[in-house]
Amino acid sequence: MTRDSRRRLEGRDLFFSRGERPILSGASLTLREGEIIALLGANGAGKSTLFRLLLGFLKPERGAVELDGRKLASYSRRETARSIAYVPQSHAAPFPYRVRDVAALGRIAQSGLLRPPGREDRQAVGAALEKLGITHLADRCYTEISGGERQLTLIARALAQGARMLIMDEPMTGLDYGYQHKMLAQLSALARDGCGILVSTHNPEHALLVADRVAILESGRITADGPAPEVVTSAMIERIYGVRVETVNDERGVRRLFPASHASA
Repeated sequence: MTRDSRRRLEGRDLFFSRGERPILSGASLTLREGEIIALLGANGAGKSTLFRLLLGFLKPERGAVELDGRKLASYSRRETARSIAYVPQSHAAPFPYRVRDVAALGRIAQSGLLRPPGREDRQAVGAALEKLGITHLADRCYTEISGGERQLTLIARALAQGARMLIMDEPMTGLDYGYQHKMLAQLSALARDGCGILVSTHNPEHALLVADRVAILESGRITADGPAPEVVTSAMIERIYGVRVETVNDERGVRRLFPASHASA
């Protein structure tokens, strides 16, 4: 598949405000199949608002969101859900659903709300659980598994939905060190399988480890968008987060970040 033929989700020159307060002021970003974009920005920068616009949950005051060159607003809800899925930080199940039941909620986009799950639905759920290595959790109660296992279940729900564009809101939040790296490995595997992934994170090192591109959201605009090593610099970290760091390449050539006092010790 050539680059130009890949499916793409594009937000172009997006403006959005709440009352008199501007949130986005001309933000533009394009996600394609098979790539990971890490979105970095301080709290309150507008990352969640940008996600909601790209998902079609909100309408931009100006600008446009397009899927494969067609305005997202022209797609039906079901058509959109078959193409784009949202993976939140967490999900509070109102009932003691099994893991397979939570993942099966993604099939509503394919089969509708009222139709009982059929063979195709069960196969899609099983395939999603297997891809993420959590088949052994299928009959466990969702509320009784670990935070990392819940996050994988939510990704399985998105895959069962049939979507090829995944928008993930800080999926590593609250996970222990081991599960953070398991999650990063899963994101890389999904991108290799052709999924386009837009993920927000407050850890720039996660972006350096897995992202093909890093986008910086500040002052309502995407102020940088490019290869991770070019975008994630000590100057950027200090500007966005107010922390002085130094960058050091490890033995594999992967850039690492250290507090300035530690790196120079």
